[in-house]
Amino acid sequence: MDHDTGSLLHDALDTAETARPRTVVDFSRVTFMDSTGINILINAHRTHAQAGGWLRLAAPTGSVLRTMQIVGLDDIIDCRESLHQALGI
Repeated sequence: MDHDTGSLLHDALDTAETARPRTVVDFSRVTFMDSTGINILINAHRTHAQAGGWLRLAAPTGSVLRTMQIVGLDDIIDCRESLHQALGI
């Protein structure tokens, strides 16, 4: 996830017309994330929370999880080990 692919995530996380949005993003195939992805996730988390909803990340790969841990994103956004955990099943 970088400048070239970030717009796809940004558009997918747009909840402008949704009351109490609840979104789970499957990160199991994401192998790289730079500041573009971090900023998109922070903004999406903020807009979800302001609308009374939540954002969860499922199954981040090792390198992506490490990036999130370095900047403290894993303390802000709920990260689960698997998609099943993130969905609550």
